[in-house]
Amino acid sequence: MAAIPKKVQDRIKTNLKKYQKVLESAKARDINESDTVRIVSDMLCDLFGFDRYLEISTEYLIRGTYCDLVVKSGDTIHFLMEVKAIGLDLKESHLRQVVDYAAKQGVEWAVLTNGIIWETYRILFKKPIGQEKIFEINMLEVSPRAEQDMEKIYVLSREGTHKAAISSLHEELQATNRFVIAAILQADDVLNTLRRELKKVSKVVRASKEDLLRILRNEVLKREVIEGEKAEAAKHKIKRGLKKPSKTAQIPTESKAVAKIEASPSESEANTKSMSED
Repeated sequence: MAAIPKKVQDRIKTNLKKYQKVLESAKARDINESDTVRIVSDMLCDLFGFDRYLEISTEYLIRGTYCDLVVKSGDTIHFLMEVKAIGLDLKESHLRQVVDYAAKQGVEWAVLTNGIIWETYRILFKKPIGQEKIFEINMLEVSPRAEQDMEKIYVLSREGTHKAAISSLHEELQATNRFVIAAILQADDVLNTLRRELKKVSKVVRASKEDLLRILRNEVLKREVIEGEKAEAAKHKIKRGLKKPSKTAQIPTESKAVAKIEASPSESEANTKSMSED
């Protein structure tokens, strides 16, 4: 959980209820896209803390096409936004549109919204260009009392973008996603621990690591988390993590020997003591 400054928390709490009423009214009136953009722009200012005139650009030109909203500081673009009318469900074609804008501009983060639903994506600069969904916010359902809701708003806020909070959240989510957890469950150390715990339950358990791995893959874990590109990426991530030296690594043998010598009385000290006794 990101540490959210109190002034940011207060701003969110003050404006969230206000804009929930605005969004409910706009949905009931089924306003068009242009009016929805205006509401979203106001939210970026009042709720998220950006400067209306310096940090929010509308109809931003990107290679002959116009992106609805761009949030930036100076020449640095924090994220692009594609806004649809409040009554429209967000579709794959809308997503492709904002991903295309972000890819052409070289921007890593993009938001697709209809004012109520805010979908946040990270652009994957590979061939072909891809994207991964980081999180979704339903502005009519979020609560200032819910820490996860507050964090999602914070990482897109002016203060959060200046601290790269969205990158930190993304890294945390990546480290705890289902593919990584599935890969950890299949690691040798975990399988050995599982064998020990099973033997505590019943001494007759003779299952090998291979047996347990087969049970995990065939009966416990879903195929989608152990096969495919994301599953393989998670396995490589775990392997890299296991290769990193531990902070509590053992003292080298040579250092141990030195420590032992320093801790023990020297031969000369022992001899002196012996002569004194005589």
